[in-house]
Amino acid sequence: MTTTATAQHAESAGAPTVARPGGWRPVCALADLIPGLGAAALVDGEQVALFRLRDDSVRAVQQADPHADGANVMSRGIVGAQGALTTLASPLHKELYDLATGTCLDPKGAEPISLRTWPVRVRAGRIEICTRMD
Repeated sequence: MTTTATAQHAESAGAPTVARPGGWRPVCALADLIPGLGAAALVDGEQVALFRLRDDSVRAVQQADPHADGANVMSRGIVGAQGALTTLASPLHKELYDLATGTCLDPKGAEPISLRTWPVRVRAGRIEICTRMD
């Protein structure tokens, strides 16, 4: 099985991506992402929005905005904070999400719909996303 893992505004690994134990897929180098900004990636055929935070941790949520008919724009959202939570505001309608859990915190009058999230790790300076749990 092979996967495609590329990041918008980031260099891809160059080598073919293969299945890894636990479903971890390499996406890009941590240095390819700018802290506080998002980037889009294609992982196993699914669009993912990656966010490198100021502490160099990385979060991954679905790229499709659930309140905008699935427009692939979440990587262009605004990263912020609400208390101790790191948040993401949709770039289209400004719904607010917990970036760690995907929970919709402020649906702006619409039915709250959470974002899908993925476990992320950084190993040897490379970002990996877990696409399946063993």
